[in-house]
Amino acid sequence: MATTSIHDLPEDCLAQVIAFTTPRKACESSIVSTMFCNSTESDLVWDKFLPNDYRDIISKLVSPIEFSSKKDLFFKLSTPLLIDGGNKTFAIDKYTNKKCYMLSARELSITWASNPLCWSWKPLLQSRFSEGVELVMVSWLEIDCEINTRMLSKNTVYGAYLVLKLADRAFGLDFLPLEVSIEVGDYKSTKITYLRDNESKKQEMERDFMQHKIDGSRSSVCEDEECVLHMRDDGWLEVELGEFYCDGKDRVVKMSFKEDQGEHLKGGLLVEGIEIRPKH
Repeated sequence: MATTSIHDLPEDCLAQVIAFTTPRKACESSIVSTMFCNSTESDLVWDKFLPNDYRDIISKLVSPIEFSSKKDLFFKLSTPLLIDGGNKTFAIDKYTNKKCYMLSARELSITWASNPLCWSWKPLLQSRFSEGVELVMVSWLEIDCEINTRMLSKNTVYGAYLVLKLADRAFGLDFLPLEVSIEVGDYKSTKITYLRDNESKKQEMERDFMQHKIDGSRSSVCEDEECVLHMRDDGWLEVELGEFYCDGKDRVVKMSFKEDQGEHLKGGLLVEGIEIRPKH
């Protein structure tokens, strides 16, 4: 009986098989042979990796893009692009082909954001948006945001992240813990965080220990590590607000970042927006 190898398959058939993998696997398989290379270039493959509503997304781009193939389109969409008048960005995660969004500060609900004595709207360095917002001074800090799960990829665990910087003049932001939360339907996750980096957190823990003044109500030792500030590749900082599972049903995701318990003043927080991306 004659044996049949995978190289005996028609290229279109092989392309259909590759389309059931991931963009990363498709790129890796292109080095196997000329036949694999040709198959991985097929629009049949990359059409599967593109979101079903990619045409609608393209129509919302602030700056139109040109592409020579579905693969070319996929990789152009894997870089964040401005949509909806420049108030959001869209990107495809090139490893998982899941949707990612970032909502600019203008898309957020920020308490007293229209009061110039509290918040200042202006261009921010290294921002992908035309403007962001800087906290001038408030006692009540609250930032809320919503997104509909219809915009996201189904069967995916997402994380939401507040993207920020701390100005040199920042004050009062690490005096009390801030509450971060995510709510989707009957599910709600609430944690607390401090606007300080890991090193600052370590130094404070050591100081509390040496002085025997560890206060359980502040939970400075027991904070979840994922709630501390992390440096991003784009020069900004981020703090995770929480995670949720997108099951494909029509739901509203509510995200919140606030400190409304203290009466002290705080300022110097620069906000670019909130990013929603799949967790790897």
